[in-house]
Order: sequence, then C-alpha cells, then structure tokens
Amino acid sequence: MFGSRLDVTPEEITDGPIAPTLLALAAPLIAQNLVRVLNQVVDTLWLGRVDEPAVAAVGLNFPVLAVLFGLVTVGIAGTHILVAQRVGAEETAAARRLAVNGAALSATLGLALAVGVVLAAETVIDLLGAGPAVRPLAVAYLTIVGLFFPFTAASDTIERGFVGWGDTRAALYINLVTVATNVALDPFLILGVGPVPALGVEGAALATGLGYAAGFAAAVVLVTGRRSSLVLSRADLTFSRSDLREIVGVGAPLSGQQLAGQSARVAIVGVVVTVGGAPGLAAYTVGARVASVAFVPAAGFGNAAQSMIGQNLGAERPDRAGATVRAGVLIAAGALGLVGLIQWLVPGLIVGLFVPSFTEAGRRLTVAYLEILAYSYWAMGASSVVLAAFNGASRTQTSFVVDVVKYWGLRIPAAVAALPPGAYVLAGVSVGGLDLGVRAIFWAVTVSNVAAAVGAGLYYLWCRRPMFGRAVARAAD
Repeated sequence: MFGSRLDVTPEEITDGPIAPTLLALAAPLIAQNLVRVLNQVVDTLWLGRVDEPAVAAVGLNFPVLAVLFGLVTVGIAGTHILVAQRVGAEETAAARRLAVNGAALSATLGLALAVGVVLAAETVIDLLGAGPAVRPLAVAYLTIVGLFFPFTAASDTIERGFVGWGDTRAALYINLVTVATNVALDPFLILGVGPVPALGVEGAALATGLGYAAGFAAAVVLVTGRRSSLVLSRADLTFSRSDLREIVGVGAPLSGQQLAGQSARVAIVGVVVTVGGAPGLAAYTVGARVASVAFVPAAGFGNAAQSMIGQNLGAERPDRAGATVRAGVLIAAGALGLVGLIQWLVPGLIVGLFVPSFTEAGRRLTVAYLEILAYSYWAMGASSVVLAAFNGASRTQTSFVVDVVKYWGLRIPAAVAALPPGAYVLAGVSVGGLDLGVRAIFWAVTVSNVAAAVGAGLYYLWCRRPMFGRAVARAAD
C-alpha cells in the first residue's frame, strides 16, 4: 500500500498535484541518499574503533574520490536530465537509448580512472602532505576503491536514468543492495571475525568496492524488465554519436561543477593537515561525513525537483516547473533547517557516536565544526532545489559558476588565510597566511554555503521566465 503511493507516473509529474508528487518522488531518493551516505559513514563508525590515523586516512581520500567521481558526472548527470526531458516529451525510445549510451560512456570513463588510480595513488597522497602514520593507509584505501570505479560509474548512470523517468524507487533498490553489501562486510573485513583477518583500512576499502559491484549487478537486473519504467532490450543497445554529444554537452558543466568543488576540498584538506594536524583532519572528516548525512533530504528533493522540472519543460509546462521550484525550496530549506537545529543542540552526542576513540583535542575541534556547520543547513537545502531548476532547463553552466565562486572565490581564500606565515616554500619564496587557525576554515564552509544559496536564488528569480521559455522552445523543436 505504502509502496504503491510512491510509484509516480509521468502523467502525475506533468498534471498531478505538485507538492504531493514531489514528496512521493523525493521519499525514495531521501532513503536512497541516506543508504548511500551510509557507505561512507559505516566505514567511519568501524574505523573509529581502530584509531585516529585510520579515520584520517579515509578522510584524506574523501575529497580525492569525490574529484575522481566528478569526472564521470558527465554521463551520470547528462543522462538524468535528458532522460527526464525525453520522457516528458513522450519520446520513450529516445530516452532508453540515451540511458544506454550514458551508461557506456560512464563505464569507459570509470575504467580509465581505475587505471590512473593504480598508477598514481602514491603521488596523489604525497601531494596532500599525509604524515607517516596516515600515508600508507590512505594509499591502500585509494588504490582498492579505485579498482571498482567502472562498476559504480555505470550503476550510478543507470540509476539516474530511472530517476529521470520518475521511478525513484528503482534507484533506492540499487543503493540498498550497495550499502547492505558494505554493511555486512565491514565488521568482518575491518576488525576481523573468526578466521577472517583484521584488514583495517584495506578491509573498509574492499567492503565499499564490493558494495559498488553488487549495486551494478542490481541495476542490470532491474533494467531487464523488473520495473515498468526503464526497460532495456537488445534493440536499445545502439551506439549514438548524437546522444553522446548531447550527454556531454549537458553533463560537462556539472562535471566541472563537481571538479571545482571537490578539487577545492582537496586543497582545503591539505591546509587542514598543515594547520590542524591529525586532530584537525579527523574533525574535518567527521564533519564532512555528518554533513553528508544531514544533506540527504536536500539531495533527495533536489534530484526529485530536477526530474519534475525536466519532464514538465519537455511537456511544455513552464508554469508547473516554476511551481515545483517554489515548493521544493520551501520543503528542503525547512527540513534542513530542522536538521541543523538538532545538530547544533547535540554536537557532543554525535561525536561520541561516530568516534569514541578520539583524543580530547580532536573531540573539541569536531564539536566546534558541527556547531558551525549547523548554521548553513537551510541554505544547502534551498540551493539544491534552485540549482535543480537550472539543471532541469539544461542551464547546467550556472551550477558550475555557482560552485566555482563558492569554493574558489570564498573557501580557498579563507583556507589560505588560516595558514601560518611562511607555511610553504614555493620556488624559494615563503608563502603563508594570517595564522587564523583551522576554525577559520570551518566558518568559511558555512559562510560560502549561505552566500551560494542567496546568490543562486536571486539569479533564478531574475532569469526564470526567459530560461524556462527557451527550454520549452527546444523541447517543441
């Protein structure tokens, strides 16, 4: 009964009540994003029982892996947006072909990344300035997870094809399989149970990788006819250069958006290591993981809104696209604001749950970061839906610009200011900052989130009518 209420048809997306339809679409995506975040959080929970260097090693890899995954966002995001527009225009055969070509593109990019990681893992970790206790653990984690990139890239693209179609439950099922595999394997591979040796960080990486492989297998099963939405047959396995060009054209700016944000995070992690040492890095790691859990509702509403906006523009309904944005912003900002309030009230409890083995210095910094982050949660919710409006209209360049300004215009300068004077020597010249400390970086994250939400929202209000009008005209052609 409950499951049937979460099944949303294309007709409901383009003609049904907006807020209930958005909620029905978003509910499985919120659950999906929650279980996806658990892929990261479960590792931290178990590794927190090992020691601080183990947590720091995974934290050092978090932005590195995000940068690498950003490279395959081309196929993933392009497929999501274009499938939604094709389904809205009732061009289902074209939507299926787009999903096939998008998955093939992502798998190819994932294979190239896997080879690159195996060859360059040590160099990448060395560039981040990892200490002797963290370096070998971080290299091992990156190498093992990197080998599974082709599986997760193809799986994510198929999953986004389902989301673009409006079948968000299928995306949930794929992620449930992924995380269930990881959760089941983590205690065995990290801590060792019975005859299974304790592999620590390497075990966490292997459990995560095997979860990706299991998720890909689930995605393949679902597209063979287990769902009534995206069903592929041999006739759909057609190579299309025009599809690939369109996917790249729409997806490349979103890939650039990911790279801009995640490469900035990599740089910030390097600064955090210099300024805060292992306690600062561990605090930043836990804060990032907790924030990723808190962001679950925003990401769910953002992806659901993107599908609804894309389908309504494909169906030549710009009025409903705009109404979806309004409803989505109110719901996402409100939900994230509530989550932020809870985090602000009990940061110490959250730290104790995640990492009971932290030193006192690491615990104090982590509590401070969680309190500071909480102030910007409402902004993360609002911006996720506003940027979905631009993406659903194929104006993905706007999302790229917003993230460039947010990260490289605000966070990186704050990170540099946090450095002590003469922290680095480049070409014989001492380079450093104002010695503001690691808390300045924490505040920069919150301020940049709020600035991005306000700026993107004002720009949307200024250009929404002509932007949606052009999107409708393209769909009609």
